[in-house]
Amino acid sequence: MDSYRQARDIMQKFTIATQVSVGINSSAIQPHRYLWTDAFAVCNYLSLYRQSATPIFLQQALQLVSQVHQVLGQHRKDSAHNGWLSGLDDEQARLHPTLGGLRIGKALNERSKDDPINESLEWQQDGQYFHYLTKWMHALNCVSRDTGNAVYTQWAIELAKVAHRAFVYTPATGGTKRIYWKMSIDLSRPLVTSMGQHDPLDGLLTYLQLQTSSMEYPDISSEFRLDSEIADMLEICNGNSWVSHDTLGIGGLLNDAFKLLQLSDKHHLHNINLPDLLHDIEQSLHLFVSHNPLQLGVEHRLAFRELGLAIGLQTIKKMQQWLKQNPGRFSQQTLLDDLLTKLSIFEPIHTTIENFWLSPKHRTHNSWLEHEDINNVMLATTLLPDGFLQLS
Repeated sequence: MDSYRQARDIMQKFTIATQVSVGINSSAIQPHRYLWTDAFAVCNYLSLYRQSATPIFLQQALQLVSQVHQVLGQHRKDSAHNGWLSGLDDEQARLHPTLGGLRIGKALNERSKDDPINESLEWQQDGQYFHYLTKWMHALNCVSRDTGNAVYTQWAIELAKVAHRAFVYTPATGGTKRIYWKMSIDLSRPLVTSMGQHDPLDGLLTYLQLQTSSMEYPDISSEFRLDSEIADMLEICNGNSWVSHDTLGIGGLLNDAFKLLQLSDKHHLHNINLPDLLHDIEQSLHLFVSHNPLQLGVEHRLAFRELGLAIGLQTIKKMQQWLKQNPGRFSQQTLLDDLLTKLSIFEPIHTTIENFWLSPKHRTHNSWLEHEDINNVMLATTLLPDGFLQLS
């Protein structure tokens, strides 16, 4: 079965299982939404639409965007609060659905101000994650890319500004700004104060993506520029090492490197050195191979984390192709070619991961079923990655 048909079948099951086509206003059923999963799902629908030109896939992408905003842009049903997180009335909130941020979509409500942090429980409790919000910004921008409708990018920029104000802070002791890992649903207090290793780079490149896109739409006014937010992220990124032991994180770094290439003709990113980033990725992949988690039994493996790496590994060829099509764009092109050649030895890992999780017997195990929605969606992204990876 070809990749398109496999991805289509997976996404059709996801559509039914998570009730993407259910109209919230016409049904008492409240579809369960989860921001990370849904960001990838939107891009998958766009991939299917790009390949088939079948309108239903674009319709499903837009329906999912609407559902996410109506469910995760509002307070939980088990909360003492109600209405939109932004505090706007319904009419205004529908025009600006991201102005209060978006909930993660966890099963449990967030912990109260008086509750001590329980690290294992915190993973199941709601709130807002910066790196989930950036994924949704990216998905909204991709909708603009494929529809030509600037409003989705405007919503993404509104979300970027809200998130930046809430998550980015200067420590009480002074020094470089930092980014909270997790905020409360209403963005009034940090729930986890540590900073995700790759959040600054993710934030910087997402902001640059939105800034670039906004200039292509005359309907988006200059007030939606992200200059100060980009300056903050550049400061936080300066001098950082991106080397990671985390499977999903390595995949994210590869995605970031490809995004950096695609944005390079619009921005001069002196603080983010592409050869250094590729070198950090190479070190990270050597670390991954050295402890080889793919040799573990299925019960000890998390599919969505491995599939995140599989998606990222597909950018290596794309980066090589991009450099061939844009000769002379980088003064260090020979070095970049050499680094990508070194990275290409890791590319077959993508096929190993994909084939393992395409096996029906591995998708009946509890390790898959416990995270079935996110696993299915990211497997579909691995099969059809362009809707997620390509900026144009």
